[in-house]
Amino acid sequence: MISHMTDRIFPIAKEWQNRPLEKKYAIVFMDAVHFHVRQDNQTVKKAVYVAIGIRLNGQKEVPGMWIGGNKSTNYRPGDLKKIKNRGVEDIMIVSVDGLTGFGDAFGAAFPKAEIQRCIVHQVLYSTKIMNYKDLKPFVKDLK
Repeated sequence: MISHMTDRIFPIAKEWQNRPLEKKYAIVFMDAVHFHVRQDNQTVKKAVYVAIGIRLNGQKEVPGMWIGGNKSTNYRPGDLKKIKNRGVEDIMIVSVDGLTGFGDAFGAAFPKAEIQRCIVHQVLYSTKIMNYKDLKPFVKDLK
């Protein structure tokens, strides 16, 4: 049953992965979601990199998703070439976490893009280096 369902869905997924995209996005958010998967009779952690774009008219869409290693590895810039090849010419703002390579990859692919660290990740990274006793007042002031 699973094979039959996969055979029917696979062409639809391939069509979605290769569809033409907008020429320009106002903002693209990029982050990773982690899954444990079975690979070669082992359980390994994989990251699915998800790009969520907001068109100039405000409509959201997912320009792409890519499977990579775990989040501690460098991001592969080749994935951004895939969205460029599908028609994206410019991104105004890119919001990424601190993963090594995200900012450089976007800067190389879309040199006019303003690269910003995601506010959620800024808060997380800021609170990691704080003393616990200062954490509650800091977060209160931040809000």
